[in-house]
Amino acid sequence: MALRNGLDSLLRPEDSVLVLIDHQPYQLANLNSHDPHMVVNNTTALAKSAKVFGVPTVITSVIAERGGVIFPQVTDVFPGQEVIDRTFINTWEDEKVVDVVKATGRKQLIIAGLWTEICVAMPAIQAAGEGWDVTVITDASGAVSVEAHEVAIQRMIRAGVNMMTWLALAAEWQRDWARLNTAVGLTEVLKQHAAGSGIAYLWEQQLLATPVPKAAG
Repeated sequence: MALRNGLDSLLRPEDSVLVLIDHQPYQLANLNSHDPHMVVNNTTALAKSAKVFGVPTVITSVIAERGGVIFPQVTDVFPGQEVIDRTFINTWEDEKVVDVVKATGRKQLIIAGLWTEICVAMPAIQAAGEGWDVTVITDASGAVSVEAHEVAIQRMIRAGVNMMTWLALAAEWQRDWARLNTAVGLTEVLKQHAAGSGIAYLWEQQLLATPVPKAAG
């Protein structure tokens, strides 16, 4: 397996396309590898980050009539966008999804979904085998158990798939805080979804706006 290193191996927004898979109530109900609240938060943050950086985002569900619609926290980020509903468990076997991804002309394929061991692993492994540069966002994904999540990650790594978290991805897309056209939008995402980092930023802004007390007497 070729090592993933060097500047060109880093993810770039202009080369990225994001696929969000099956963030639905049925899957969330048996999510045991992570706190469900955290997965909803992280998936929303990932979606918002993609929007800030202009990364095309494909949202897909499986048999939504029975499994439920995609979390509104995600679809609200892309109002009016079609959610592609499938019958295939493996998203990468659904030609409609693959055709939309191919139409972007991008090769850095980023995937997050529920569950990691099934609906993430299968398309990630297949796409990697077809020459795509595949990255899975592990903390916007989740499985029916910690073991299932960890084994799936190990399996995908052996298949050449890259692993990241949503905040690491956002930082890699930003790369330079001097890129003000995205820095402002990303900061808003951090304030809303990066927990301690977001609160610390707000605190910093408060302190900077606080007048220095006059000396006594």
